[in-house]
Amino acid sequence: MKVLITGGLGFIGSHVVDQLLEIENTDVVIVDQSNSMNTYWKKESLTIYQMDVNDPKLGAIFAKEKPDVVIHLAAQVSVTESIKAPSNDALVNILGTIHVLECAVKYGVKKIIFSSSAAVYGDPEFIPINESHPVEPTSFYGLSKLACEKYIRLFHQLYGLEYGILRFANVYGPRQTTDGEAGVISIFIDRLVKRTPITVYGDGTQTRDFVFVKDIADACVRMVDCKDSCTLNVGSGKETSLNELVYLLSNELNGNMIVNYRNKREGDITRSCLQNNAIYEKVGWKPKYSMKTGLKKTFSFFEMRNSSG
Repeated sequence: MKVLITGGLGFIGSHVVDQLLEIENTDVVIVDQSNSMNTYWKKESLTIYQMDVNDPKLGAIFAKEKPDVVIHLAAQVSVTESIKAPSNDALVNILGTIHVLECAVKYGVKKIIFSSSAAVYGDPEFIPINESHPVEPTSFYGLSKLACEKYIRLFHQLYGLEYGILRFANVYGPRQTTDGEAGVISIFIDRLVKRTPITVYGDGTQTRDFVFVKDIADACVRMVDCKDSCTLNVGSGKETSLNELVYLLSNELNGNMIVNYRNKREGDITRSCLQNNAIYEKVGWKPKYSMKTGLKKTFSFFEMRNSSG
């Protein structure tokens, strides 16, 4: 089997690659506009192309590599940036996804796995959120992810392209950046390691569903063998407020955190927690990493990175 991963050198993508390379008789092709981590793996079963998914030459890679499955992770991931520049968000997320879909159909890909987001739901009407919850995104990022979902389902109807749409909760863990709007846990831990104050937008009572990156990668890999085309939540099923997160970090990691509270940002939702029963029923997935374990592993990564300069 050959799997092509867009965004495979990124935070989530690199962890998916880690797990795919452990599977026997699996070749992996990465398409990523970055060249970071391109020496991280030393495997003959891995090929890396430095290319944006909107590049017209993307089709040539599909023609040459002939992947069986595409895991599409390349995206503009910032809610704040989507509010500031909706046209760029649409260019990367919507047009980029359409281009990948066109190449997939043209070159005989059997299945696409797409990284969507809990942001498609907007402010929830009920908690935990199941897959039947109304979709009313409050940011252009959430809207672009929802548009991509609809394109994927129509490609399935018109061309028979099988799919797995995964709506991720808030992902955190090693290798996550803190540039721009990264995951709140990685930002907080980075500040903790550097002993600098953290900023909470709002009063800290807003909640998120935090899921460790290795669990997310596991969900992506399991979806490769899923027999059905479906849309599934991927989350811990637990609701954690930002104030609770600060408390956990302070107590579990013995940190003394200085917190500055500022006004809530446009597009930020108040609560989020995803029901994860459906993905367990489909592919047997459930999170393996507790919040405490995930936080400690993430802290160790940032501590090591900080000490190495």
